Amino acid sequence: MSRADLAKRPEQVAAMFDGVAARYDTTNTVLSLRQDRAWRRAVVRALDVRPGERVLDLAAGTGTSTEPFTDAGALAVPCDFSLGMLAVGARRRPDLPFTAGDATALPFADGAFDAVTISFGLRNVVQPRAALAELLRVTRPGGRLVVCEFSQPTAPVLRALYAPYLLRALPAVARAVSSNPEAYVYLAESIRAWPDQRALAGWLAEAGWVGAEWRDLTGGIVALHRATRRPDAAPALP
Repeated sequence: MSRADLAKRPEQVAAMFDGVAARYDTTNTVLSLRQDRAWRRAVVRALDVRPGERVLDLAAGTGTSTEPFTDAGALAVPCDFSLGMLAVGARRRPDLPFTAGDATALPFADGAFDAVTISFGLRNVVQPRAALAELLRVTRPGGRLVVCEFSQPTAPVLRALYAPYLLRALPAVARAVSSNPEAYVYLAESIRAWPDQRALAGWLAEAGWVGAEWRDLTGGIVALHRATRRPDAAPALP
């Protein structure tokens, strides 16, 4: 089975996710000690979607993260570049408009969405700053963004426990529950290499998002970043 490395070549990352698609949701629940469900609920509350709004759920995988937006009455689009993940999702939820797309070159018009979100996917993009700019492009002026991503634990005791979990316990558990345990070695490596909360907020500002703020979940193991596109932003040139 294939795994990506920290070069994050898109073809390697896509192939890796194709290989874990069948058991992806179950594996995430086990490895997160069921915290993944609470994290998804936090994203839904932070994005605060309303009936009829157009929502882009980028790096949606099998669409588990998209379902709450649809249930809230939004017109939600799950988008991912792993065709294997999309195929699993489409079999499970054929009513969702699964769409293949690269985070750095999205197949949507300027200002197409009222709100956009990406959970645990930005870290896997070879050019994450470009992805944040692309998300800005497809969001209408005044629209909202929520990024949910692994981050840096803030409490010293938690930091001390978290590093051994990533390096030893997580790969061991993955060998028992995942179809491709090596993919979760990459997961541990990519989390350790990812910037902290303040740095990601800086990337959001550089991409043009305004009012960036974050909230730690599970002691900073995960962070929820929220920002908006400036209401008076000029439309993109044709």
